Amino acid sequence: MAWLFLFVAGASEIIFALSLKYNEGFTKLWPSVITCISGGASFYLLMLSIKTLPLGTAYAVWTGIGAAGTAVAGIFLFKESTDWFRLVSITFVVAGIIGLKLSHSE
Repeated sequence: MAWLFLFVAGASEIIFALSLKYNEGFTKLWPSVITCISGGASFYLLMLSIKTLPLGTAYAVWTGIGAAGTAVAGIFLFKESTDWFRLVSITFVVAGIIGLKLSHSE
C-alpha cells in the first residue's frame, strides 16, 4: 500500500507543479485552490508512504516522479524542448525510479 501512496503522491506533485504555472502568483482562484489541494495531498501521501518505506527511497521516487512527469507534461502542454539530451535525461530519471522500486522488497 505504501508504494501506491507514493505513486499517487508523485502524481499529485505533478498536478501541484503544473498548477503553479496557471495560478499566476496565487492571483487566480481555481488554479490556486488546485495548487493548495494537490500540494497538501502530495505531502500527506508521501508522509503515509514513509511510515513503511525508507525515507531516502520514498523521497527520491517522489521527486523523480514529480520532476519527470512535470518535464513530460511541459513538453505536451507548453511546447518545451524535445531535444534528445533532455529526453535521455528524463529517461534516466525514470530508470532511477524503476531501479529504486526494484531494489526495495516489500
